[in-house]
This record gives sequence, C-alpha cells and structure tokens, in this order.
Amino acid sequence: MYEPKTKETDENVIEFIEKVESPKKRDDAYKLLEIFKEVTDFEARMWGPSIIGFGAYHYVYKTGHEGDAPLVGFSPRKAKISLYFAPGDRAREALLEKFGKHTTGKACVYINKVDDIDIDVLKELIRQSILFLQSQYPEK
Repeated sequence: MYEPKTKETDENVIEFIEKVESPKKRDDAYKLLEIFKEVTDFEARMWGPSIIGFGAYHYVYKTGHEGDAPLVGFSPRKAKISLYFAPGDRAREALLEKFGKHTTGKACVYINKVDDIDIDVLKELIRQSILFLQSQYPEK
C-alpha cells in the first residue's frame, strides 16, 4: 500500500525556520509565516521535514489513492522558496499573471524572495486555494 511521504509532524516550525542557512531566506520565511497565519487563521504545522503547512484536507483520487495534505504552505528551500497552492485551479493562473517574478511547477510556485512578489496577490492566492480545495474535498 502507498504511504505518503509528506505527513503532518510535531516538529517545531520556529526551530525549522531558525535552521534556514540564508539570513534573507530566514527573514522571508518569517514574513511568509505571518502572512499565511493572518490569511488562513490556521496554526502553522510542519509537514514532512521541510514544508510549513496551514490547515489540512483529506483527498481521495479516482485511483483509490488517498491521504492528507495542507491546504496551503511554503518551504524556504536552498535554491528558491516553494509556495504550495491548489493545483488544477483555473483562478490560480489568472492570479499568477499579476503575482510578480516567479516560476511554476506542477503543484508549486517558486519565488526567489518575498520582495519579488505582490503581497496582496499572495493573500488572494492563499484564499483562493483554500476555497478551491474545500469545494473539491468537502469535509464529511
């Protein structure tokens, strides 16, 4: 049976941020922590060894694969900061056009630093992602 790699843990979010080597990335992680907490009203939790997640949802795919994931989150990685929003949401693409300097992957949006992005658009991306996921995976 498939076992998801990224699970919620009891690791301390602040201790994780304090271990970020780059002082600039550490500062950005604290800025993002405050923004995500303010917008989501969820406590920050560690997911796996390096993702700071907010809220959670339970997904079940048509294949039968299921698991839990944070509604939104971020990770201050060495190369770039990864932002986790709902994949598959068409509204996300329109918001990203106004977001600022970034690149995208399948499920992540990557930024170099917080100063490169529009904070108001970030807040809207967070809100939109949560609404989209809660509509796709309503709590039972």
